[in-house]
Amino acid sequence: MDTTRLPFFVYGTLRPGGVNHGLFLRGRTRAEEPAFLRGALLYPGPGYPYAVEAPGGTVRGEVVTARPEEYEALLAELDRLEEYVPGDPRNLYDRVARTVVRATDGTTLRAWVYVAAPAVAARLRATAAPLPDGTWPVR
Repeated sequence: MDTTRLPFFVYGTLRPGGVNHGLFLRGRTRAEEPAFLRGALLYPGPGYPYAVEAPGGTVRGEVVTARPEEYEALLAELDRLEEYVPGDPRNLYDRVARTVVRATDGTTLRAWVYVAAPAVAARLRATAAPLPDGTWPVR
């Protein structure tokens, strides 16, 4: 699977209007489109959400396409924000390539998604309830 320069599916604080959107994405994207991720549930975290892979669920957010000249730096910054290090068992999130659906026309595309790492996902399933509509409120 070619994962070179995939867009990002954002569903929490990186969404337009979210606290991290202006810090990381504003002025660095070519497109931001409403989209959703099937096969995941959205759980509340301590000020930010977690997408937990689960059959039958849907998470709503945006698919964000970075400007080409910003891509590598943005990818590194988002990995740091999400505290993602490839292969590290202490990760809170794993960055995975998943199919997302554009809300405007139903077309699908591959995108990077930060999903809850296995230990975090197991804890959330055991102790928390997913958000019923799969949408993190932008504040």
